[in-house]
Amino acid sequence: MKPQNKFQAQVLEASKTLPLITIAQAKWAYQNCFEHFGVRTKKGNITCLECGYAWNSKNTLVIERICGCTCPNCRMKLKIKETRKRVFNDSQYFCIITTCKGFQVLRYLYVKYYAKIGQKVNYFHSEVTQRWLAPDGRNAIVSKLQTVSYFGENWSLSSKLEIRQKRLYHNITPKCVYPRHRLIPELKRNGYDGNFHDLTPFDLFHALLSENKAETLLKSGQTKLLYHLSVRDFQNIDNYWASIKICIRNGYQIKSPCEWCDYIDLLRFFGKDLNNAKYVCPKNLKTEHDLYVKKKQKWQELQKKEEAKNKALALEEWYKEKKSRFFGIHFTDGLLQVRLLESVAEIVHEGEVLRHCVFANDYHLKPDTLIFSAYIGEKKIETVEFSLSKLKVLQSRGFCNKNTKHHDKIIKLVESNILLIKQRLAA
Repeated sequence: MKPQNKFQAQVLEASKTLPLITIAQAKWAYQNCFEHFGVRTKKGNITCLECGYAWNSKNTLVIERICGCTCPNCRMKLKIKETRKRVFNDSQYFCIITTCKGFQVLRYLYVKYYAKIGQKVNYFHSEVTQRWLAPDGRNAIVSKLQTVSYFGENWSLSSKLEIRQKRLYHNITPKCVYPRHRLIPELKRNGYDGNFHDLTPFDLFHALLSENKAETLLKSGQTKLLYHLSVRDFQNIDNYWASIKICIRNGYQIKSPCEWCDYIDLLRFFGKDLNNAKYVCPKNLKTEHDLYVKKKQKWQELQKKEEAKNKALALEEWYKEKKSRFFGIHFTDGLLQVRLLESVAEIVHEGEVLRHCVFANDYHLKPDTLIFSAYIGEKKIETVEFSLSKLKVLQSRGFCNKNTKHHDKIIKLVESNILLIKQRLAA
């Protein structure tokens, strides 16, 4: 792809001046990117996959299984593998950190090996991607093409290193990084000390060059928080920054950043002071986090109940239209009294007092159902569901859906007054 702006053109020209990968760098990659194996047979014969040399080691079997061994021929430290497999291959990525014409450059090599029992190993490497960073955080990609086929994604190793649009496969996590680094002064100034803190080299360098807050987090030792925010491109960091500064000032290490950020969001939701170390630097983060989670869950449950209640109350007119001809029904045996609940609000109150589901399960919305309340004096005893089509009591429930000692009398009292309900039904 042709450069789209002056910055990309400058990067491409600088890329052409980079030196070739040295023999020392390639050998270091071969040595450190892969595990080196010795294949052992049941007879105790070991073959070095590095140079193809074979020898017998029956007497040191236990030690070799635990500690590995050293090839007598090439002196390579080997890990013993007992297998009948004869061909081995693997591929990894290797990174060289360098500078060029004021840019910080990350050079990524695709490294591959092929080994066969009794033969010397074959290694191969090719530079496939370069990530270029300017001191102000601007960046560009110089890369070879990657093709997609039935077998997956593969580098087109014969293609040229050119300016490319950013793709997911360009953010490479290398197996190892060459230990000799060349750094632009801005990275040294911003706190890079050779540790990537679980980030990819590009993610860390880009964060330090483009986000001032990343420098603060790194220098204050908040490396786990740096990782958490960096992988999210520092989105919404301003929502937490005041509290982060309180933690830094009080020497509080945020060891579980995801949980801590959720906790801060919960504190904000409940209107707590996010500039107060008492809240933002909890001694036991998990306990405080779980406490506020439960508190919010209770609040959400209340909100749901309130929303359901408001929604039901909005059906008040519908309820009156469907059930108004039965309003006023009331009967008693002298002690027990039973009357029809004449509004949705009354049904809501009935469910709250007796703690059952007469409202929650929308019994009031059933066109075939009448809801009665049985009470003695001012005290509610049971709630009665009556079927208009069957002209019988379907159920009668007291506190927490339990039957009271008056249960049978209530049902008998309702069924003895069915004639009154029939008259209203026929009207």
